[in-house]
Amino acid sequence: MPWTPWSSRLDGLSRRNRLIIYYLVGLTALVLTYAVIYNTGMRVLEGREQSIFRSFQTVTETMTTTGYGADSPWESPWMNLFMVFMQLSGIGVGFFTLRVIVIPLFTGAEVDLDSRLSRKNDHVVICEYDRDSAVLLEELEHLGIDYVLISSDEEEAIDLSDEGYSSIHGSPQETSAFERASIGNARAVITDAGEANVDTILTVRSVRPDVEVIALTDDSSLRDVLLATGADSVLSPRAVLGGRLARKAMSLYTSELHDTVGLAEGLEVTEISVSHGSPLEGVSIRNSRIRERTGANVVGAWIDGDLQLPPDPDAVIGANTVLLVSGDHDALEELGETARPVRQRGREEGVVVAGLGEVGGAALSVVEEEDANVPITTVDVTDAPGVDVVGDVSSRDTLREAGVEDAGAILVCVPDDSTALLTTVLARSLNPDIEILVRMSDAKATTKALRAGADYVLSVPRISARMVARELRGEEVLGAGSQIRIDRVPAEPFAGKTLAESGIYERTGCRVIALEHEGELTVSLDPDRTIAAEDRLVIVGTDESVQRFLTTFDVSPRPIEE
Repeated sequence: MPWTPWSSRLDGLSRRNRLIIYYLVGLTALVLTYAVIYNTGMRVLEGREQSIFRSFQTVTETMTTTGYGADSPWESPWMNLFMVFMQLSGIGVGFFTLRVIVIPLFTGAEVDLDSRLSRKNDHVVICEYDRDSAVLLEELEHLGIDYVLISSDEEEAIDLSDEGYSSIHGSPQETSAFERASIGNARAVITDAGEANVDTILTVRSVRPDVEVIALTDDSSLRDVLLATGADSVLSPRAVLGGRLARKAMSLYTSELHDTVGLAEGLEVTEISVSHGSPLEGVSIRNSRIRERTGANVVGAWIDGDLQLPPDPDAVIGANTVLLVSGDHDALEELGETARPVRQRGREEGVVVAGLGEVGGAALSVVEEEDANVPITTVDVTDAPGVDVVGDVSSRDTLREAGVEDAGAILVCVPDDSTALLTTVLARSLNPDIEILVRMSDAKATTKALRAGADYVLSVPRISARMVARELRGEEVLGAGSQIRIDRVPAEPFAGKTLAESGIYERTGCRVIALEHEGELTVSLDPDRTIAAEDRLVIVGTDESVQRFLTTFDVSPRPIEE
């Protein structure tokens, strides 16, 4: 593994618990450092030898302002200055302890969230975001975009603030909430207030007519209304998600590539899933000779739901393996034809759309648009226009009635994750060769769906966050299960080092796939090449590993198309 087990354990903790652990580790390191310095100062400057344990006691007494024991007074000016410095830092640590640990423990006490905010400028004001706020806020932090979240749910606002996020309690339909969020200095407002979106937009325009307003909605039919009200752009994440799932399903019958990211002229990155019956199925990465045969370079691979960056050469490619590859367009198309041979659809073989809400409806429209002749069967628990089979999609009988046993693909678009996972398992048991594409409501459940037998998974929170990020920064999105991230980052932290000496993969789990030097992008990387301060690196990894990279090396990403 490229990082220690402790890092993996910390990733599973809440943000606030991670802050507490970092605080305790930092405090311990600070006290021990002071003890060593004090002990050395007593011996060198004061001429008094004493044990490190006594120095530790004196440092603790000083930082907690409880006294000095028998060590005072000190003759050396430097020792006196050091003691004053320890006193002041002890007071600062005390206030920080109250803020991070003590105050949040007393949840019944009144908390002034506004007082926790730092000065904001060129930030984003977010209103009533209900698609897993933490996913969006972490995405913004990855991009170095400051923000304030306004929530009318006081408990949620306090919980997010206790976790370390910038949130306040208030109504986005009141001007006072925006004034407290420093809207005068904001770069944009994001509203996800559902039926209250119109009210929120009008309130924003009354306070700040010139600020950019981005509205999110689950009802794409309201797009024109929101634009007419004053929104600059309207995003419909569920509709986009449904469309992407449908296009992936239709790629069974075409060699056309979807969702490629262009890094430079003649260089693209995309994901290609391996279908049942492909010549690559059952072959190891090493023996597949993908680069020799197609010219495409395998950067990583999702194998049995686990991401390998780079992939183990001896790892066996399966029917649900997703290859992350780079190369020119022709090379990627050739690999796509090998990994996903175009299937000749039988007369009865078609697509099943399970769940006909906003996601399923969007998926249905795309399938009909892509191929009007494809047989489509829709399933929903509620009888409504356009529903072919009424029933629970997590039932074998319902899936059989919908024709899953003979279908080429099933789009699982139900909102409940448990139902989606059960449907995935049942569909795979009924038809081992069917292509299963799944929508998940919880970003953390995507890996579960892949392990349950899904070929492709997208989550609503991740798609929503990435759409907002793209709107704000023009960031390209690429993802197997929407968890792969590509960023272009400054190379200053590695200036004078070679790629082999940088320790990027070992410390973060990210892989460098290209290096930009004087405007030219190089993908054939020499591990012994020295990195220049003005260079830029193109890295790829999971959301967690990219966040680890940005935090470890204290850099901010740059837009891919910049």
